[in-house]
Amino acid sequence: MSSNHYDVLIVGGGISGAALLYSVAEYTDLKNIALVEKYDRLAPLNSNGSGNSQTLHCGDIETNYKAEKAAKVSKTANMITEYCRLKGHLEEADNVGDKDKQIMFKCTKMAMGVGEEEIAFIKKRLEEFKPIFPNMRAIEQEEIEKLEPNLVFLKDGSRRPEPVFAMGSEGEYSAVNYGDLTESFVENAQKVESTNTDVFLNTEVMRMRKIDGKFVIETNNPNQPEMTANFVVVNAGAHSLLLAKKMGYGRELSVMPVAGSFYYADLSILKSKVYMVQNDKLPFAALHGDPDILKPGKMRLGPTALSMPKLERFRPGTYWDFAQSFAPDFAVAQALWKLFKESDIRNYVIKNILFEIPGYGKKLFLKDAQKIIPSLTVDDLTYADNVGGVRPQVLSKITKKLELGEAKIKTKDGITFNMTPSPGATSCLGNAQADMEILVEYLGCGYDKKRLLSDLVKD
Repeated sequence: MSSNHYDVLIVGGGISGAALLYSVAEYTDLKNIALVEKYDRLAPLNSNGSGNSQTLHCGDIETNYKAEKAAKVSKTANMITEYCRLKGHLEEADNVGDKDKQIMFKCTKMAMGVGEEEIAFIKKRLEEFKPIFPNMRAIEQEEIEKLEPNLVFLKDGSRRPEPVFAMGSEGEYSAVNYGDLTESFVENAQKVESTNTDVFLNTEVMRMRKIDGKFVIETNNPNQPEMTANFVVVNAGAHSLLLAKKMGYGRELSVMPVAGSFYYADLSILKSKVYMVQNDKLPFAALHGDPDILKPGKMRLGPTALSMPKLERFRPGTYWDFAQSFAPDFAVAQALWKLFKESDIRNYVIKNILFEIPGYGKKLFLKDAQKIIPSLTVDDLTYADNVGGVRPQVLSKITKKLELGEAKIKTKDGITFNMTPSPGATSCLGNAQADMEILVEYLGCGYDKKRLLSDLVKD
C-alpha cells in the first residue's frame, strides 16, 4: 500500500461490508478503497456459515412479509444468485451438501399452515403472491406426505389430527453459505486491476473524527494506527449504532440484541426448508426447519430468540458496548413497555429464556418443534453449540417502536451507518447498491450502473 488515505473505507468484514467492497471496486472508478475488520478473519460473527439460517430469504415462504416487501427482497435476493452465476458458484449443486465448496444450493422450500385457520391464510397468500413468485405452487397434504412424511405422520404411523397445506417450490437456489460468499466478494474485489483494494484484519476502529473534510480513523493495529478517508460506511452489525453514537449520530435510537439458538436433528427427518405461519404480533422469526449445508446428514430447527445484554455472541465482553448502545432513558422504557405489555410478546420472551435452561429447555423447545414435525422426540434433538448469531433489533425513541428490517443512519457528512438484522445477508448486494449510490453522489465519482444492472439484476 502506498498511502493510508482512501476514497472509501468500510468498517466491518461481514457479508454487508464485503458486498459493498466488491460493488465499489467493480462498478465505480474509485482508485483506493479499504475494509477493516477487528477479528482475524472475514465473516467472524453473524455472516459465518453457522451464524445464520443459511437461507436466501426471498419473501416467498416468510409469512411476515407483505407483498411489497417480498417483491423488494426477492429482487435483492436474485442479485446474489446472479453474482454466483457470474462467478461460477452454481455449478452442478443440485442438492444440499453435494459439494463442500459450493456457495449456493438447491432445496425444496415451503411455508406450511397447520389447522384450518392457517391453511386459509396460506391459500389466500398463495393467490396474492403468485404474480411475484411464479414458481410457487400449492402443495396439498397428500403431496406433503410423499415429500416430507414426518410433517404429517406421528410416531405410531397415524396421521396428525390437524390438516396441513403448504405453498412452496422446488429446484431453486435457496440455501447459501454466507461465509464463503463473503470471502468471494473480497477475493473478486481484489482482482479488479484498476482499483487498489486493501483489507486489514485484526484492526478495530477505536475512534473516528472528521477533520478538514476528511475522516480520520484511529485503530488498534500498530502497523496501521491511523487512516483517512473521503467517505466511510460502517457495516459493523450491532456495533454500528455504538460507533454512530460516539460521533453524535443515532441518539434517537437504541438497540436490543436478540440471539438465535438452534437444535440439530437427523436430515432423514426433514430434507426441505419448512417455514411456519408467523404470529403477526411477534417481531421475531417463526420456528423453521432447514437442512444444514455445513453438517452433512443434519438439519436444524430454530431459531429461538433470546434478548441478551451484549452485542456479540460466543465472544467475551461487549456488555459495556451494549450499555452505551442501549442508552436507557424514559423513551426506551416507554418503548419496552409498549412492546412487553402485549401478552404474546411477553410470553414469547419468557419462553425463549426458558429454552436456554439445560435439559428442561430442550423439552420445552420440543413442544414448539412438534408443530412442524409431530413425530419428533426429545432424543432426536441435539443443542447446536456455538451456532447462531446476534441480531440488532433497533428501538426508536421517537416512535417508541421496534424499527423492523434494515436500519440505516444516512448523514449528509460523508458517513453511513448500517444495522442489518435478517434478511441483511440476503439483501447485501441491494444494500451495497444503495450505499454505493449515496457515496457516488457525495464523491462525484463515476459509476457504471448499467453494467451492474446487466450483471446482477434480471427481470
